Amino acid sequence: MWNIASVLLAVGLLTLLIAWGKVQPLLAFVAASIAAALLLGVPPSKIPGAIEKGIGDLLGSLVVIICLGAVFGKLIADSGAARRIATCLVDALGPSRIPVALTVTGFVVGIPLYYNVGFVLLVPLIFSLVVSSGRPAVALAIPLLAGLSIAHGFLPPHPSPVALVSAIHADMGTTLLYGIVVAIPTLIIAGPVFAMSLRRIQAQPAAMFQDGHALQEGELPGVFNSFATALLPVLLLGATTVLMMARPDLNGSLSFLANPLVVMLVSYVVAIWTLGLAQGRRFSAVMQGPAEAMREIAPILLIIAGAGALKQVLVESGVSADLGALLSSLPVPPLVLGWSVATVIRICLGSATVAGVTAGGIVAPLVHSSGVDPNLMVLAIGAGSLMCSHVNDSGFWMFKEYFGLSLKDTFRSWTLMETLVGVFGLLFVMLLSLFLNS
Repeated sequence: MWNIASVLLAVGLLTLLIAWGKVQPLLAFVAASIAAALLLGVPPSKIPGAIEKGIGDLLGSLVVIICLGAVFGKLIADSGAARRIATCLVDALGPSRIPVALTVTGFVVGIPLYYNVGFVLLVPLIFSLVVSSGRPAVALAIPLLAGLSIAHGFLPPHPSPVALVSAIHADMGTTLLYGIVVAIPTLIIAGPVFAMSLRRIQAQPAAMFQDGHALQEGELPGVFNSFATALLPVLLLGATTVLMMARPDLNGSLSFLANPLVVMLVSYVVAIWTLGLAQGRRFSAVMQGPAEAMREIAPILLIIAGAGALKQVLVESGVSADLGALLSSLPVPPLVLGWSVATVIRICLGSATVAGVTAGGIVAPLVHSSGVDPNLMVLAIGAGSLMCSHVNDSGFWMFKEYFGLSLKDTFRSWTLMETLVGVFGLLFVMLLSLFLNS
């Protein structure tokens, strides 16, 4: 029991340092890792090596994929492809189906774009639609932001799902396919269906939040180009995974093409041509985006690095086996346990990424001891990491300030939407598990 208590104390210290002390997450993870190692009896001389190994092992397999995802998403945003996708869907579905169009927009654009980038890029579109349609801003925003949130929590190449795939030895392509299956019904409920109950909430957006996008309509890339390039990683990863499932004899020849690093690299090279050089942009101008994208992704990489350090301490101390045995003995389905751990950390710390990667390190032994499908565990943890966004989450405040809402209305709209995503995400993961096992 002392081993389990030591893990709880270390997680409690991590929570205290980040939530109360506002310590930078990597430093908080290192401090918690050292504390956990000392409490668990790891010889002091071995602690630095364990921390370095944990950081190196986890980042080594992820850093290129995550950075390629960042620069790819940045190019999608800067080229105007994301804006073209959004306006195309709104125009195609018509004024009467604007919420549906925004739901699809949030999900499609959310696949290549990181959450904060998608939020800042697409919120001005909502304000312009409010003026042209007369619909309430919050009721239009929630479907779009639900799509962004679900893509952020469930689907590679976003950092938390990618880190979870590595931590619990899931398969990137299978996780992506399962994630899309789970995401669609979850999105329908938490997006346009839930938004119908928000029509009476009145937003007062600040005047500064106007669409300042530099590109004019004629400068945007074409519709097919925008959709095909933005969704290319999904198409490549999904197609190779399905082919490998249908034709196991092709696994050897397809394994290289199905590797997420190769998929992201090919997608980025294609995007440089289709959204950059082919649009008349100079190569040097196209290459200005990656520097900014790297600055944006650096804090997330540091969070993942810290989670790797804590995970390695748990492995080297031997407590992972004890933790796996304890969790397996609880009369709760493994997927619910993974979701619950992520939910608790999310409520305490606010960050979905921190909640996801930390829960992955804690729950990894359970995956191996219980035999649960690791791809489904990634999704269950992802759903838990989105639960109950409140005042310690930056997304909560971005939504509140952009739309000029009271705290009450922000809880009523944003927090409840995120909670619906988490609850129904878990529900559909459980249903998918039953279907796969039947």
